[in-house]
Amino acid sequence: MKMSAKDFLTCNKKQITLLGMSGAGKTTLANKLSPKQWFHYSGDYRIGTQYLSEPILDNIKQQAMDVPFLKDLLISDSIYICNNMTVDNLTPISSFMGKIGDPALGGLSLETFKDRQLLHLQAEIAAMKDVPKFIKKAQNIYDYKHFINDAGGSVCELNNPEVLNLLAKHTLIIYIKTSEEQEQLLFDRAQQDPKPLYYRADFLDENLKAFMHEYHYTHTEQIPPNEFVSWVFPKLFRARLPRYQAIADQYGYTVDASAIAQVKTEAEFINLIAQTLDHDS
Repeated sequence: MKMSAKDFLTCNKKQITLLGMSGAGKTTLANKLSPKQWFHYSGDYRIGTQYLSEPILDNIKQQAMDVPFLKDLLISDSIYICNNMTVDNLTPISSFMGKIGDPALGGLSLETFKDRQLLHLQAEIAAMKDVPKFIKKAQNIYDYKHFINDAGGSVCELNNPEVLNLLAKHTLIIYIKTSEEQEQLLFDRAQQDPKPLYYRADFLDENLKAFMHEYHYTHTEQIPPNEFVSWVFPKLFRARLPRYQAIADQYGYTVDASAIAQVKTEAEFINLIAQTLDHDS
């Protein structure tokens, strides 16, 4: 939605979607807002606990069945497996998404990897379509005044105008734009601790082909799993920036991550958003 600073400040029920790369500060910011006033909707948490819950558990069970001791206990229903996912710990999703590469090093075949990528895409679309429903729940059932949608870093990759129109209809979309300094920190982090990520199908095909040619791999099973993730992250980051900006230009507003990082209180956050709306009006 588009609105003036005055309308935003006087609005009794503020509904905001935060967009940006993982590491831009979305969740950190959401956690600074009053938990009694703001309903924190995490797109990734919804994905993991609702739409990918069964595949995640099936994957864990499949790994456990390779261990004879655990296999016997599972088959006899002597133990059960659950994932202990929280907004701040989304490791089960990462473990399920996995990385392309050598199976001896925990890598996935290209076919399995693409299947999981598609499941994540479908789950993220569904999670974002749930936002209006959760806005109503937050207000009508739990009596929250305000709502913040902490969207996943790959929302800009969905290629789904219906989702963007829905979010823009029900929330104020704020894109948190990283600085060059923060970009380098994210690049360094990706090198030190490569995380599984979602890639658009065409982006994956193009860059995987280029990577394999550069490093002379003939089969994906030859790839050390972390190697491709580290190599492709800067390219993914730069490919996403114009996509985020296009969403902000059409549907919402842009705030620098450096300004977001300075926010310490809810009042400062509200003032920052109001200043952004006032500047763009």
